[in-house]
Amino acid sequence: MVSSSPAAVPRLVIAAPSSGSGKTTVATGLMAAFAARGLAVSAHKVGPDYIDPGYHSLATGRAGRNLDAYLCGPELVAPLFLHGAAGCDVAVVEGVMGLYDGAVGEGELASTAHVAKLLRAPVVLVVDASAQARSVAALVHGFVSWDPQVRVAGVILNKVGSARHEEVLREAVDSAGVPVFGVLRRHSVVDTPSRHLGLVPVAERRASAVSAVAAMGALVAEGCDVEGLLALARSAGAVGGAAWDAGAALVSSPPPPLPVPDLGGLAPEPPRPQTPPEGVPPDGLKAPVVAVAGGAAFTFSYAEHAELLAAAGAEVVVFDPLRDERLPEGTRGVVVGGGFPEVYAAELSGNERLRKAVAGFALGGGPVAAECAGLLYLCRELDGLPMCGVLDAGARMGERLTLGYRDAVAVSDSSLAPAGTRMRGHEFHRTVVEPGAGAAAAWGMRAPRRRVEGFVQRAVHASYLHTHWASEPGVARRFVERCRTS
Repeated sequence: MVSSSPAAVPRLVIAAPSSGSGKTTVATGLMAAFAARGLAVSAHKVGPDYIDPGYHSLATGRAGRNLDAYLCGPELVAPLFLHGAAGCDVAVVEGVMGLYDGAVGEGELASTAHVAKLLRAPVVLVVDASAQARSVAALVHGFVSWDPQVRVAGVILNKVGSARHEEVLREAVDSAGVPVFGVLRRHSVVDTPSRHLGLVPVAERRASAVSAVAAMGALVAEGCDVEGLLALARSAGAVGGAAWDAGAALVSSPPPPLPVPDLGGLAPEPPRPQTPPEGVPPDGLKAPVVAVAGGAAFTFSYAEHAELLAAAGAEVVVFDPLRDERLPEGTRGVVVGGGFPEVYAAELSGNERLRKAVAGFALGGGPVAAECAGLLYLCRELDGLPMCGVLDAGARMGERLTLGYRDAVAVSDSSLAPAGTRMRGHEFHRTVVEPGAGAAAAWGMRAPRRRVEGFVQRAVHASYLHTHWASEPGVARRFVERCRTS
């Protein structure tokens, strides 16, 4: 948080009145269209979504990054944006849900409108016009006038049926005084298959995903005023403040946790004296290898996590639990993030050598941090198929989707955080874990209902909760220090 920010980063936000309007197609297509003009494009996604940034990355050749005012706090939105957009000619931010939809019960917090205001960025509204004519003007007028601090600067009309339909729509939107930056026809379909948790990630369909992104780029280039959108992006003023920096964040993060808040009877476990002290590793010590799970089964990760681990002194090495039969040479810590292990349960189970290697590492006291899919991988079994067996718990696919932001506090001292550490997170799964015994809980959840969740066992921290470590950089520092001393 000490590096200087550029005077101004050309930028715009692609939003919509609701989900399903075509934001991802337009945003990804616009990124590809800008890149095809030789521009360095920075891609961002509002909210905790891990999947859309994969498509953004294909379109731009750079890591897709998230901007989440709930997980990281409003104060980090602009710094994280500037970090991701460093050296770029233009930035495109894809919104989440409807423009004004944010964290439930928190007003505008974490909505696309909130992020647009924090970035002082113009907004282009993608409207599904398939079942509208002149009424589209009333809809656009409502979104433009709802919050005068949100600059809705233009509209892209999606799913337009015919030339006559387009004429009626343009006339209506013109009467509302809002420019139309593009029209996409109803028959323009891009191959973006979905399943139970959204789009199929890029890592699972790379060849077809490359073709899909190219098709999105061609669609936007043909149907939209790309030069006009670039001029709009360049009309944005400077973003105040400095760019986020992983090394500076580690230095400036406060080491002591806040007092444990009232959890309504969820008492935290007292800190364990054997926990190694926090602190950035001294110069000259060998960097511990932290193995980070990747490949098609584990695609959910924020780019800042690897950056923080590296800044804390680790050597980050990616391994694929579907293909690699052993952990990377010299592994001192393992991070297994989210993804779709339920889709690849048979293949993960079949890689018995790696399962045994992970189990031996964890049961021998090696630090492991697992989120959601990683939690399932550490269980005894998943849908009846053997997994690593690190945790005395079984996992299976369920019938209900668990989805939403969470306010949590660490109730056990662990390799990630001392008891009492407050973090906000996000749950997004359709699986159920049925625990056995022998492990402490990881988190006490304060929203939407009080409960304990996750596992802390030896140096293993496993939970359904997805967190963004930029909000609490000490997590990475503590984990690397535990790797170094284990």
